Amino acid sequence: MMLLIHDPKDPERFVTWSCRGWDRFLARVFAAALDRRLAAGEPAESTLLMALRAQTLARVETRRALARNWEHLLRRARGGAPYRVPLRRRRIAAAETDIAALLSALVAELPTPARGVAMAGVLLRDGAGPLYNRHCPDDLCTAVQKVTAQLDPSVSLAVSA
Repeated sequence: MMLLIHDPKDPERFVTWSCRGWDRFLARVFAAALDRRLAAGEPAESTLLMALRAQTLARVETRRALARNWEHLLRRARGGAPYRVPLRRRRIAAAETDIAALLSALVAELPTPARGVAMAGVLLRDGAGPLYNRHCPDDLCTAVQKVTAQLDPSVSLAVSA
């Protein structure tokens, strides 16, 4: 497999890189850190591992698996049964319409920007975020809307200057 990434010696140029099994292994090992970097807006083509992770996130299968995790969270939040992790049930209920839009965008057949997928995963896993932490000042509806906006296939994938 060949990927196009920024030349480490000249960020204005791109180079092709041949991926090895070891590279794919490292991208899986560092997936959470790479997701945070992608979610923060670091370009996917900045490094080989970022490009590999972005490629994985953009796959339909990966997005559907992430959507299933969001759906599981919704089911747990609706049910009254205790959950191993404390959920902010009222916040989740208030954001349910926004979460439904997020789910639709995740499972869409159209190509989806890896940044948005990374943001959806980071939000879902962030124990200090608005889904789980009652002291988190972030509004869950706003956070989900930002993620959904980044899942729009028309979002520019160009590197900003």
